[in-house]
Amino acid sequence: MAVSAPADRIGEQLIHEGLVTREQLSKALDDARSNGTRVGFSLVKLGFMGEQDLVRALARQHRIPAVDLERVKLDPKILRLLPNEIAIKHQVLPLRRVGRTLTVAMANPTDLGVLDDLKFVTRLDIEPVIAGDFSLRRIIEKEYEGGADDKINDLLKQIEQEEVELVDDTEEEMSVTALQAAVDEAPVVKLINGILSDAVHRGASDIHLECYEKDIRVRYRIDGVLQEIMRPPIKMKAALISRFKILSDLNISERRVPQDGRIKLRLGRRVIDFRVSTLPTLFGEKIVLRILDKGNLTLDLEKFGMEPKAEQDFMKAIMNPYGMVLVTGPTGSGKTTTLYSALSRINTAEVNIMTAEDPVEYNLHGINQVLVRTEIGMTFAAALKAFLRQDPNIIMVGEIRDLETGSIAIKAALTGHLVLSTLHTNDAPSTITRMIDMGIEAFNVASAVNLITAQRLVRRICSNCKEPVTYPREYLDAAGLTDEALDGITFYRGAGCDTCGGSGYKGRQGLYEVMAMSPTLRRMVLQSASTADLQAQAISEGMLTLRMDGLLKLRKGITTLEEVVKETAA
Repeated sequence: MAVSAPADRIGEQLIHEGLVTREQLSKALDDARSNGTRVGFSLVKLGFMGEQDLVRALARQHRIPAVDLERVKLDPKILRLLPNEIAIKHQVLPLRRVGRTLTVAMANPTDLGVLDDLKFVTRLDIEPVIAGDFSLRRIIEKEYEGGADDKINDLLKQIEQEEVELVDDTEEEMSVTALQAAVDEAPVVKLINGILSDAVHRGASDIHLECYEKDIRVRYRIDGVLQEIMRPPIKMKAALISRFKILSDLNISERRVPQDGRIKLRLGRRVIDFRVSTLPTLFGEKIVLRILDKGNLTLDLEKFGMEPKAEQDFMKAIMNPYGMVLVTGPTGSGKTTTLYSALSRINTAEVNIMTAEDPVEYNLHGINQVLVRTEIGMTFAAALKAFLRQDPNIIMVGEIRDLETGSIAIKAALTGHLVLSTLHTNDAPSTITRMIDMGIEAFNVASAVNLITAQRLVRRICSNCKEPVTYPREYLDAAGLTDEALDGITFYRGAGCDTCGGSGYKGRQGLYEVMAMSPTLRRMVLQSASTADLQAQAISEGMLTLRMDGLLKLRKGITTLEEVVKETAA
């Protein structure tokens, strides 16, 4: 049988060294044959010898180093080099990487087929070391079988088994002292640390903790879409909410009004900021954490995927010494990232840049950032007035919300300052109408505004499971796609794989509608032209609408038709 030849060799060696008797070896061989395991595993399982004695004997036989897994500190980044199914199937554990060489622990390092598989999967040279079968199986089961979701669920099962009573029905009456004690319980601390780190590793942008009558729900927003992750036990509700509030320096005894705070978390070498918002709901407070990971912040405008003319117009506008550049779109469309990228491009030692933001999402070196706090009178308008006494060259206003802010921003743009800001409108041409409706004079808008960009974010097709797809004619007609627009397009979608978590999407791509204010457009604004007329003129001058830009991204195979239709109007 397959086990006999190598088993005989190691068995004879063990008898020769006096570690086992011939009778014990015979019993272990029978056990190995009946259970399909290695003889060494059976010897340890039957209690005939210690695991470390076996490992040292195997190391001498194969002339390969041995490792005691009990003393090894595992690195999560190294563990992620091997997919779960490979580690479990072959019973191998990656320990360290030096250059192009990956050291893996194996119970049978002579299996060349496994070594070839590992080399193919990791694209690295494999250096095997011998480890005990029992320890190896236990650690692989702990680290690989299930992954982050199951680890959290295992933790929850453990909590349920321990019957930790953290919350009773009179939670509103729980004293602050009782809450403080409850949130310091190990399961609550572990669970929240697990949720925060898991969300960051998955690339989530937000975490939602929601309380209902009979359960709690945790969801992550990944690539713009909410996904349910877990449902912790209802008895942990008060402790979980209070733990989040303590981490954010919020008042845990105040449950009637919304509160805002921040959490700073160190993950390896990265420091992640979480912006925390609480909202009282019918069955407890809803907590939303916005993840601000500077490591994921792309501030290189060239990588945004703007089409050549749009990018050229945008660059020209932000290089102007004065005038106004507006970025519009709904919440979560990447407006702040676009503005930060523009500021990074023009941030030099020769200019004074001031920003008024609510809230300040990322700290940028060399830029004076001011947090708007309406409750103490530090509004956008008040900040802008103060900026103009601070000798600025470039001003960024987080958002133009009212006439006062808009008027001061326009005046700043007309008096030799470059002003960048955001507005909530559906597309670029309607931004002009919105500003005039606010009460800003048309001649001021026409003179001050240099460029308006409308943007949306669509999900990218996962490159690992990308495949062609066809749509029925009725769907294409409903999407408003003409034969001309469809000419030569091959549609793609993601089939769903481990890389993208089965969604078919991985990452996001911006769609941009960039309207540069030409002399003709300025004249039309003064003549109170309609949004439709402004759009038609801008298109004739080479502007791409959001839908047009979306169709270009479709042609390039970047996103799907569903995403373009969902995010843009025909």
